[in-house]
Amino acid sequence: MQSRDGSVIASTKAVDAGTPRRTLVPLFAATLFTSSLLMFAVEPIVAKTVLPVLGGTPMVWNTCVLFFQVLLLAGYAFAHGVTAWFGRRGGAVAFATVLALPVAVLPFAIGADAQPPANGHPIGWLLLILARSIGLPFFALAATAPLLQRRFADTDDPSARDPYFLYAASNAGSLLALLAYPAIVEPTLRLRTQNVAWAIAYGAFVVAACVAVIAGGRRRRRERDAMPLAVEQPPAVGVTWQRRARWIALAFVPSSLMLAVTTYFSTDIAPVPLFWIAPLALYLLTFVAAFSTRSASLQAVADRFMPLAVLPLVTLMIAGAGISLWGAIPLHLAAFTMAALVCHGRLAADRPTATHLTEYYFWIACGGMLGGVFNTLAAPLVFARVIEYPLVLVVALAARSGRHPAASWSWNDFVMPIGVGAVSAGFIVWLRPVAGPNAAQVFVAGLGVPAFVAFTQSRVPLRFAACVATMLVAGSAAANAQGAALYTSRTFFGVYRVTEDQAGYRSMYHGTTVHGMQSLDANRRAEPMTYYTREGPIGQAIAGLPSILSRRQIAVVGLGVGTLAVYRGPGQQWTFFEIDPEVERIARADDYFTYMHACGESCRVVLGDARLSLARAPQQQYGLIVLDAFSSDAIPVHLMTDEAIALYLSRLAPGGALAFHITNRHLVLAPVLARLAAHHRLAARFQQHRATAATTSGQFSSDWMVMTRSEADLGSLGADPRWLTPRIPNGTPLWTDDFSNIVSVLSLTPR
Repeated sequence: MQSRDGSVIASTKAVDAGTPRRTLVPLFAATLFTSSLLMFAVEPIVAKTVLPVLGGTPMVWNTCVLFFQVLLLAGYAFAHGVTAWFGRRGGAVAFATVLALPVAVLPFAIGADAQPPANGHPIGWLLLILARSIGLPFFALAATAPLLQRRFADTDDPSARDPYFLYAASNAGSLLALLAYPAIVEPTLRLRTQNVAWAIAYGAFVVAACVAVIAGGRRRRRERDAMPLAVEQPPAVGVTWQRRARWIALAFVPSSLMLAVTTYFSTDIAPVPLFWIAPLALYLLTFVAAFSTRSASLQAVADRFMPLAVLPLVTLMIAGAGISLWGAIPLHLAAFTMAALVCHGRLAADRPTATHLTEYYFWIACGGMLGGVFNTLAAPLVFARVIEYPLVLVVALAARSGRHPAASWSWNDFVMPIGVGAVSAGFIVWLRPVAGPNAAQVFVAGLGVPAFVAFTQSRVPLRFAACVATMLVAGSAAANAQGAALYTSRTFFGVYRVTEDQAGYRSMYHGTTVHGMQSLDANRRAEPMTYYTREGPIGQAIAGLPSILSRRQIAVVGLGVGTLAVYRGPGQQWTFFEIDPEVERIARADDYFTYMHACGESCRVVLGDARLSLARAPQQQYGLIVLDAFSSDAIPVHLMTDEAIALYLSRLAPGGALAFHITNRHLVLAPVLARLAAHHRLAARFQQHRATAATTSGQFSSDWMVMTRSEADLGSLGADPRWLTPRIPNGTPLWTDDFSNIVSVLSLTPR
């Protein structure tokens, strides 16, 4: 058999005839494939299980990924320690013990009584819940890859001279798990069934791993047969701390970018496995490519074309222009994939000999974990906005090798970035006031000038990265100078901004979506605006539903700026259920909005997830329950399930109504709710209200659905031509806490 550099590796005889040579590689590869498949199959299962408890926020996935990265690092540290300090027999016993312990806690479970703290900072609580439920099994799986690869390296198999090829088999298992989950597992199996199936598969894996350890021990390479590895580095190239730091940095960048891209998708679309898995799958795919025989050519392609992917993305970031999913998703994923391939390619090219294999994997895991720590823990504390994405993107650009890297710093390395930043700021200031239907296109086209100037420097990585950085800084500074936010804050649940525009409106944004607006005109201060106008669906519903005015108790899930409080009738008590304390602080700050202040003691806020709060509340009977919870543009899925509707009905007074606000750019949710209404034998009406040029300023288009126990309870809405009976397309599934399929309602064109 030939090594990568063409040298011939001599064959050695098998030590044990009972383990044929041709079966050893498939045995180890299959076991590593299975361990990675189980590791990455359990991640979306656990995250989807815990997601409803925390209100469906995108940060749930980032926190789960951080937890898995910490355990991956712990598993690699265990593998390195066992290899360094235990003998072969002691190491095998320790590994077998770690594999067996998780059997006692499977199938894993997250208790129904698990409740996050009410202070709005649930990261520590979530990490503890994950450790108790899935910690042991994941730790055992994490330790498997380096331990088995190191054990295989000590066998007499010729391919043991360079065991890194098994890394590709491991990542192939990870990829299969990630691709199969949204395509096969999630649409066909309930969460409880997924959990049980995973536990059974883990038991089978333990058996396979033990067989591999025993087989590897019987095929141990004799000392006299040992020979220099074909990929051995020259003795002068050791594992120095500088080299370890490089491994950490090259692993950090793709990990951070992967989480940043995932947050973008989950915030503006939906926090569901489909959008968790795509960036993670590409992340792993770049690992597979980096350790393949074509790694050098693939890295060269990524080096060359990465600027072409990043510059359009940066231009859109500065412009804040919204494009369809068809354009946004490929653009973000292409830039991320090339950045990850550049970093992982350099990481693979710098891999040490098998002697240092477990340490090498440990430092890679350390860099990946630090990426998770940066995005999940540090960035929300340090940055008031989501700055980590463009920041790490610039670092990735600097990591490129480039065709003509600069040998030393020159004046151009300072002058060019400053010039690009100045040109960017000038174009932004000049073009921002442009109005009209094509204003966004004109603005993006204008930014193409500094982008082109920056591209001319792409052959010098550090200079090009600096040019892109100054574009981003200039764009942020110019935008703030023209319309600075009155208030910005960031919590576990997202980024909030309070802004004031020249038209005389004050708005609150969560992510990219307006979550409430109030006029600064004293004559319009009490006027409900945006999606909640009196002329719109919710205004019509409150005026037309017969039981509302006669009922004292009204419930609203989701606070926003408290706009709906203006509809409170005499003697009524309105209760708002809000998961993030920061939203209540903004809504009650009289310097920004006055809806809640005007309502006074008749409007109270209950903090925590709405479903948990409603379930814990006394048997209160509400005349109207409004479901108006959003995370940026995404509606939490767990508020639109069979179990959720049953809970709402248990809290709904006779003759009462449910009103669902389902305005959304990317999801078509009316069929899902119509299916739920039919399942519970409820009368339902749906309205798509569209604001036009003739509509009063401050009114937005909105989609609403109303459900009641009978047609009579609909009152005047039942005969109103604006309110239509919703259709239920054939095959529309019934969403439950155990089953939902976001793909079936996804619209790739902004609505």
